[in-house]
Amino acid sequence: MNVYIIWLIGVILWNFGVPNATPTEDVIVAIILSVLSMGLKKYTKL
Repeated sequence: MNVYIIWLIGVILWNFGVPNATPTEDVIVAIILSVLSMGLKKYTKL
């Protein structure tokens, strides 16, 4: 649940911090955040 909250905060910060982002940039950032959240899940299970 903590990883989801961190991911959600990242999405919110991106959407409000860069309101003029193109759809391509949104997709790239979503992929990056997804990869980071997967890595964080693995790290927190150690």
